[in-house]
Amino acid sequence: MSDNAELLARIAEALEAMVGRQASGAGWLAAPAYVWDGAARSVDGIAAPPSALIKGIDAQKATVTRNVARFAAGHAAHDMLLWGARGTGKSVLLRAAVVEAQQCDPAAIALVQVAPEALGSLSALFGELAAIPRRFLVFIDDLGFEEGDTTGPRALRSWLEGGVEARPGNVRLAVTSNRRAIVPRHLFGQDDPINPRDAVDDQLALADRFGLSVGFHACSQDDYLAIVAGYARHHGLDYADADALEWAKRRGARSGRVAWQYIIELAGAASKSV
Repeated sequence: MSDNAELLARIAEALEAMVGRQASGAGWLAAPAYVWDGAARSVDGIAAPPSALIKGIDAQKATVTRNVARFAAGHAAHDMLLWGARGTGKSVLLRAAVVEAQQCDPAAIALVQVAPEALGSLSALFGELAAIPRRFLVFIDDLGFEEGDTTGPRALRSWLEGGVEARPGNVRLAVTSNRRAIVPRHLFGQDDPINPRDAVDDQLALADRFGLSVGFHACSQDDYLAIVAGYARHHGLDYADADALEWAKRRGARSGRVAWQYIIELAGAASKSV
């Protein structure tokens, strides 16, 4: 009798899991964004500042926003690699571009952020998204591979282009990375003097699969102050340039991230929320 009860309990758990997966697929039309960690979880809103507040990266902003808008409209669009210095606005720009595209038609496009540990389940994600009448920007933030990992980079290359299990037509990939080549320079043994060109080609093969490769670089002092000024004006905060520069000096960098952290400090000192 207890064996039967245990069997029935296992069957019930299996049915609940199946219903959960089916419900996940049905939910792909409802939310502006999702997180994928092997299963989908909807997100009610995308955290991003208005595009007009993103300063110091005007050329990058125009390129990324235009590509996302084309994709949302159902036109030809590229997979994107956003690479460069930390804190320079790569991730926030992607989110802001999707928010801007959704203002024209919220149902046209959704953002799907893939958890780092879920890269191995991208095939399952693509299988779900392929059947949904909506476009999806699949976002992999701060991508990097462990030293010696050759499987991950080659699988991502295949998904981007050329593989029998490539990403569906209603999906584009957007990846941010601190490295232009994504993989460590010594991953494929380019220090081997016998075939150095082959090693370098292998190293760059993943980055070359992205139709758009957009570089981000450390802010100039003027750009940093312009970012601070835009945020401060938007939130009604007073500050001095010298104080903003001293904050960046203590942080050891000038970037959009450091500027925003300074704004949080200003707002907290003024007993305001941002």
